Amino acid sequence: MSVLDPEQLTGRTRKHVRELQEPHCTLQPDAARAFLALRAAAAADGLELAAVSSFRDFERQLAIWNDKFLGRRALLDQDGGKLDPALMTPDEIVRAILYWSALPGASRHHWGTEVDVIDRNALSDGQVAQLVPAEYAVDGVFAKLERWLSRHAEDYGFFRPYDRDRGGVQPEPWHLSYAPISGAALPALTVEVLAEALRGADLAGAAVVWGRLAEIHARYVQAVATPSELALAAPRVNPATRPS
Repeated sequence: MSVLDPEQLTGRTRKHVRELQEPHCTLQPDAARAFLALRAAAAADGLELAAVSSFRDFERQLAIWNDKFLGRRALLDQDGGKLDPALMTPDEIVRAILYWSALPGASRHHWGTEVDVIDRNALSDGQVAQLVPAEYAVDGVFAKLERWLSRHAEDYGFFRPYDRDRGGVQPEPWHLSYAPISGAALPALTVEVLAEALRGADLAGAAVVWGRLAEIHARYVQAVATPSELALAAPRVNPATRPS
């Protein structure tokens, strides 16, 4: 598997990803092949996996961050309720953003290994997925998808890094990560690599971020689930031969 360099780790290049038309998403080639295999297996069980987010570059992540900090995009608390940044300190705004959105340069979506998925077949006409944990609960619209991913995602090399609250990013049951590459990318994204990517960026709340960068890295980058040996080994196994 390819090793990501600092520019790829921080989303400052697109040279490590390719765009798929169906399903429409942008992923690292090995991750794309694995996702297509995962999607085909899901289809056999009546699910239509769709990618609602995949590769995201540094500039896009920067725009999301700045929009949230400046009140141009919804800012949410840990329970998904709306916050008013006009009533908050810069430090409080930064903490709120980090519950749901990564610091530019620190997003796993920069790697081309991450994909947020829904089951299109579970949506009724006109229904739009919100990407909230309740949709993946036992009585949620994507409950069947949740059960299927829990049984099969690792067979194709995927795991869920935000499986539970570790004091940083909130649980994201829709977020899949391609372990053979992301497992090596995580330790490579050091505080120093992140700091280099941020130098010169027009980042809202920069004073707070720079003062807390080591904490942000530890709490919101490193505090994730560890991929299983099965997920790490999956590309060396033909998924079609694996028991269901």
